[in-house]
Amino acid sequence: MAELYNKQKIYEFLNEKGIVYEKMEHDAVYTMEEMDAAGITQKGTVCKNLFLRDVKGKVHYLVTIPEEKKVDLRDLAEQIDSTKLSFGSAERLMKYLGVTQGSVSPLGILNDESESVIMVFDRDLVGDTAVGVHPNDNTATIWLDFKDLKGIIKQHGNEIIFAKFTK
Repeated sequence: MAELYNKQKIYEFLNEKGIVYEKMEHDAVYTMEEMDAAGITQKGTVCKNLFLRDVKGKVHYLVTIPEEKKVDLRDLAEQIDSTKLSFGSAERLMKYLGVTQGSVSPLGILNDESESVIMVFDRDLVGDTAVGVHPNDNTATIWLDFKDLKGIIKQHGNEIIFAKFTK
């Protein structure tokens, strides 16, 4: 297995690609409430990320949506033409994205050597110029343009699906 994209390697990757981003180092945060309390949500659209699997555990999805949105797993399964969805285990999260719970990020896709995790974005992120995600570590948040984030995932080779979520 290749070296995982940890926080430092994410910064190096973004710099090498010439992707403009702003980083904010902070204490470890595990919930959106902790992010609010740390002032992280003031800079732009902070995203929450869910690692899901289909009923047989054969297909995995990484869902990234603005913090105020809700995920209805039944509705999402319909939108993305999946069987029943449930949360992936900590073991699956490490196996596919190389991250631990609390540090889930769309940038974890860079650790998906099999390119098998399907990325699901909220449609409302399109056009957003300040999307906040962890650099695979919950002690920092980086802000970047959604088009750059989408480009990273697309270039890596993972499938991208857009879905509609409600507040």
